[in-house]
Amino acid sequence: MLIYDNALWLLLAALLLDAVVGDPDWIWRRLPHPVVWIGKAITFFDGRLNLPDMTASRRRLGGVVALLCLIVGGLITGAAIHALAAVVPYGETLIVVTAAIFIAQNSLYRHVAAVRDGLEQGGLKGGREAVAMIVGRDPEQLDEAGVSRAAIESCAENFSDGVVAPVFWFALFGLPGLLIYKAVNTADSMIGHKNETYLDFGWASARFDDLINLPASRLSGLFIALSAPIARGSIGKSLACIFADARKHRSPNAGWPEAAMAGALNIALAGPRAYPGYTVEDPYLNESGRHKTNGNDIDRAGMVMIGACIIQALAIALFAVFAS
Repeated sequence: MLIYDNALWLLLAALLLDAVVGDPDWIWRRLPHPVVWIGKAITFFDGRLNLPDMTASRRRLGGVVALLCLIVGGLITGAAIHALAAVVPYGETLIVVTAAIFIAQNSLYRHVAAVRDGLEQGGLKGGREAVAMIVGRDPEQLDEAGVSRAAIESCAENFSDGVVAPVFWFALFGLPGLLIYKAVNTADSMIGHKNETYLDFGWASARFDDLINLPASRLSGLFIALSAPIARGSIGKSLACIFADARKHRSPNAGWPEAAMAGALNIALAGPRAYPGYTVEDPYLNESGRHKTNGNDIDRAGMVMIGACIIQALAIALFAVFAS
């Protein structure tokens, strides 16, 4: 249960604060970002519960223990901030600022726009350098279309993970819900890999992350589809692409916003991709769409994301009015 009756209005304030201010670099150059502390906790558990001489079952059990500790840690931290905010003057501001720190509208747009700018100002080399900051695939294997697709896919997927999901869990459970989500999502990013080191230890975090991202991924697809006309796209085409192609993606969640974006821009996304040391042969989403994407398509994706953020904020405002 949320402490404040006006929690949804506080969430709207956090969204506005993030949209306007974002993550000020001057602060995080002097102070560690809270996600860094989450990462340190994950590294701590990794170094003690995921040793090479352990059996697979022990490493999997260790991963479950680590996940439970992260969940409890997020719950306690979020509840403590709520409790502090309830007794200090202007405590609601503390909740707004904390929530804004973990919402990534501004930073996501800036990182994706940097790829567009890299292509425009530095050509393929500039685009590769910029896209390497936001995706894990091998940038040297990407042409201009590959760089553009990678940026657009990152925009769509991270709109779900970095914007809609934290907002969704805050709306339900306040800061405890948001912090638990961020801890689990960070764990999935760090240890949720299907390699020899993390196949067992990261199993619980990866599966739980899939579960808690399920509602946000579906909402993200809807918000993106409704924003399609901003980029001269079709809502119907975007929705049709979701229903036809979302489940083709190897991720149970990423396919929803990516298929929505592919349909909204009428371009083909996903497909075969090269990562350092290996390649994946995935099917395209919206295969009949244009394959030769470019910087202009990145710009259009950014416009759709902004529209989707506005639609999400309007939905929250609507719920806040009815809840008042």
